Amino acid sequence: MELQVGKTLVHYVEHGAGRPVLVLHGAGVDHREAEGCFEPAFAGAEGVRRIYPDLPGMGRTAADGLDSAADVLDVLCEFADRVTAGEPYVVVAHSAGAHFALAMAARQSAAVAGLALICPLLPDIREVPEHRVIAGSGDLGDEIFREYFVVQTPEMLDRYERLVVPGMRLADEAAMERIGERWDLPEEGAAYDGPALVVAGRLDATVGFAAAVDLADRWFGATVAVVDGAGHALPHEKPDLLRALIQDWLRRSA
Repeated sequence: MELQVGKTLVHYVEHGAGRPVLVLHGAGVDHREAEGCFEPAFAGAEGVRRIYPDLPGMGRTAADGLDSAADVLDVLCEFADRVTAGEPYVVVAHSAGAHFALAMAARQSAAVAGLALICPLLPDIREVPEHRVIAGSGDLGDEIFREYFVVQTPEMLDRYERLVVPGMRLADEAAMERIGERWDLPEEGAAYDGPALVVAGRLDATVGFAAAVDLADRWFGATVAVVDGAGHALPHEKPDLLRALIQDWLRRSA
């Protein structure tokens, strides 16, 4: 499906009907990774319309004329308004998608009725652990797979090749670099007081977990979980736990 937002044609897919859930993927991939990880997490939840856009510069959404994260935020906010017909919605975001989810919640606080951040890229990243493999021989797949997953089994390699690699091939590296050079979003530091879920991998060598834990003191409506045995690829590596946490958050966000 496609929706024209200003000069940007946003490609997206959706499943189900009911309360809108906007799902934002991370950097360098497309909606297929988020769809593959979160559709099982939503299994059994009734009355939920899951919307998976390709972020600008990734998948089939071009980033022509977009020069900053603020430009991307403008597109995402208008996209959300239009695709939901102004109905309140909740946001699930993985990794760099959290950068935009936080800003959307700050800018559209009346519209964003719940926020779930998985391995979020946050402003105060620190204490990032070194990458280490906890399962598998460490010699499967390509370099990106070996640096992304801490569980390096044939099953995880299959998920990577099916759900991650296709989006990587479509990523507009020049656009991502251009937007990354103007990455700051003033709204991102705002507190969020709605039903929230923050999940971090203890072994996340990309963003760590310390910044995510900070939110437990600031967001009084948040469940904050640090998951052992998982890294930045937590949605792949801990699907059953992710489903339990997402389902609890959906009930709280109803």
